[in-house]
Amino acid sequence: MPNQEKDKKNSSYTAEDIYVLEGLEPVRKRPGMYIGSTGADGLHHLIWEVVDNSIDEAMAGYAKNITIELLPENKVAVTDDGRGIPVDIHPQTKKSALETVMCTLHAGGKFGGESYKVSGGLHGVGVSVVNALSKWLKVEVCRDGELWTQEYEKGVPKYKVKKIGKCSQSGTKVIFCPDSEIFQTLEFNEKRILEHLRQQAYLTKNVRINIIDKRKSTPKFYGFYFEGGLLSFVKYLAQDQKLLQEDIFYAHKEYNFDDDQNKKNKSIEVEAAFLYVDDIETRELSFANNIYTPDGGMHLTGFRSALTRSLNNYARAEGFLKEKDENFTSDDTREGLVAIVSVKLRDPQFEGQTKARLGNPEARTAVESVIGESLKEFLEKHPQDAKKIIEKVILASKARLAAKAAKETVLRKGALEGLTLPGKLADCTSKSAEESELFIVEGDSAGGSAKQGRDRRFQAILPLKGKILNVEKARLDKMLANAEIRALIVALGTAISENFDLSKLRYHKIIITTDADTDGSHIRTLLLTLFYRYFRPIIEAGYLYIAQPPLYRIQKGKEIYYAYSEIEKEKIVSEIIKNKQLKEAAKKDVKNMEDEELKELSAEEKISGISIQRYKGLGEMNPNQLWETTMNPETRILKQVTIEDAIEADKLFNILMGDEVGPRKQFIQAKSREVKNLDI
Repeated sequence: MPNQEKDKKNSSYTAEDIYVLEGLEPVRKRPGMYIGSTGADGLHHLIWEVVDNSIDEAMAGYAKNITIELLPENKVAVTDDGRGIPVDIHPQTKKSALETVMCTLHAGGKFGGESYKVSGGLHGVGVSVVNALSKWLKVEVCRDGELWTQEYEKGVPKYKVKKIGKCSQSGTKVIFCPDSEIFQTLEFNEKRILEHLRQQAYLTKNVRINIIDKRKSTPKFYGFYFEGGLLSFVKYLAQDQKLLQEDIFYAHKEYNFDDDQNKKNKSIEVEAAFLYVDDIETRELSFANNIYTPDGGMHLTGFRSALTRSLNNYARAEGFLKEKDENFTSDDTREGLVAIVSVKLRDPQFEGQTKARLGNPEARTAVESVIGESLKEFLEKHPQDAKKIIEKVILASKARLAAKAAKETVLRKGALEGLTLPGKLADCTSKSAEESELFIVEGDSAGGSAKQGRDRRFQAILPLKGKILNVEKARLDKMLANAEIRALIVALGTAISENFDLSKLRYHKIIITTDADTDGSHIRTLLLTLFYRYFRPIIEAGYLYIAQPPLYRIQKGKEIYYAYSEIEKEKIVSEIIKNKQLKEAAKKDVKNMEDEELKELSAEEKISGISIQRYKGLGEMNPNQLWETTMNPETRILKQVTIEDAIEADKLFNILMGDEVGPRKQFIQAKSREVKNLDI
């Protein structure tokens, strides 16, 4: 942008545009109120808050380039080529507008005036909260050819805003170092940052976002730039899937309405893209002012309503649905759907600073209207795509009715109400879900050992026979016909699908316990797929675990050791040998035997008297061994299953467990070098 034109625009963004609501004091006392947590989520939220300000400049049409640098010593720098934060004196605080923005909660250009018509950083707390929660922060601003700066420690300025030189381009640079007194961890995750910023680049088309990781001696560079916006985004989400449409649905319109309360004409920008794939899962992402709303809200509700109504109307008009047929439900129309809904509005109402859900009723009306009108036109213009979509929805509708009948059969028997627990379940005596544990064990042999070795007061055992059904490829009706899955559902007590109720979960530790071989890994993956697809709230609540049974039992005389990896086995054996050699050396009065001398012993001497047993399955352990190594809360090793990135997890399950062979083959080839040992 020519400097003359930028200077003209800068004049419309001055200290008078900064509105002050309250001070900064509460932030360090209650950081969770502003960034959600003081763990890894909260740490990364600092970057999102600073980047949001740069994205706002881009959405307002002033910034074209945003650069994020990960620096040594846990520092992060965010630079944009926007207008630069104003530095003139603020009329209310009598301080520089830059210091006001950096040091005052709810001070920003987003509470009034015309500086930002839409903004992601709605609350205006973003950069001031980052400042308050940083051990050190420095900001540099280039405006009107002059470079200004100010530094802070824990939110307190070290000096007044000062001019330090000349500059050629306008923009803002914020460098910060999170405070170790606030955060549980200071380690930034590169993958997490890349995923978030890729998402932002899709949502802000024609803006270049660069990421430079300078934390190691050789920097790594990444760049995102998408001219296609949501069209590119939806293609990315659907990669490695079999597409059912030739053309992707895309709508981008402004919805105008009258705000009777404020007697103003307002508008909401609605953008959406979707396509259908040959799958049974639904993937919907919703955004408001570029902020991801994981819990949806009014904009997503409007989209779903318009989609269901439009497809029902089309199916009726074209004869796909007869008079006697019932309408499609929302679940029917969303099976196999990959969709993104994005709205930009003047006064978004989010739930909390982390902005998980959009509450504006007008957003629902806007999206419903724009999508309804655009989808009707799309279906008429693309009859072949429309036919494939309707056929997909009809198939989903039939499967829903079949699943409903299957569930009603099970419910009639009282199983899902906990009245009839499966016969193979050895339940615990405790009725407290908080202290109860369910071990899902592979096979009757391991199940027998586990039942004998457990503490029956709080440990329940459910043996599963063979490999359960791959639910990635099966609908609910087929899944409910599988005896092993049905036994698990009944044991959990939560029911399934729309009947699911987490409060009825009978155990707060559900432990997948499979053999340490390839079959055991496959069974574990099948169970993880089941939980991820149908019992995700159990994972999100932190109730799902994976047991880590030992690979080896090592015995020397009366001493018994357990090794959980090859490296650990080698270490234990080495220690035993070294202790033996030292004892022998002591007998010969050689008290300082050198390591080089120890290495000269023959292989036969090294393993002499040491018994090493490789466990192929849990069934090989007697009950005492299984208790001691895998079930005893004081000595066992459990891995808690978490979902850090639901989108990536969803893609991974599709690759590993879906119908498409090509992506799975590529994944296996790419990861094969990481496999240390493989049982064949």
